[in-house]
Amino acid sequence: MKEVKKILIPIDFSEHSLFALDYAKLFAEKFNAELILLNVVEPVMFVADLTMGQINVPSIESELIQKSESKIKEIADVLKDKYNVRGLVKLGKPYAEIIETAKSENIDLIVIGSHGHTGVEHLLFGSTAEKVIRKATCPVLIVRPQTQK
Repeated sequence: MKEVKKILIPIDFSEHSLFALDYAKLFAEKFNAELILLNVVEPVMFVADLTMGQINVPSIESELIQKSESKIKEIADVLKDKYNVRGLVKLGKPYAEIIETAKSENIDLIVIGSHGHTGVEHLLFGSTAEKVIRKATCPVLIVRPQTQK
């Protein structure tokens, strides 16, 4: 079995992604692996009118990136005494940035939370986790939402 040295955890600050982080911490302890927290900010597009098409608003994106960097730093700061951890924030489509980061960082394992969307929600929103599974070049652990007992 391949040694796990780097674990990528996509974080969207939902309870699902933070639950996945708990699983990733178990692997990090077992393998003494580095945790890499990744938040992806999607580009903000506004429809101006039919003649101009979509326009990008960089000031809003910049603000979103700053907020995400602050939140990722907060999470990393809580973990840094016990784990080798760092945070990244990228702009783009979540599944594409997760795949690209996994390649560029030589990730050994991706631990990603699933929102558990089904039916119409799944059709409308798709599944980032599903797209990551299809395109990833390393193992992917999907952590399903907690169920009430």
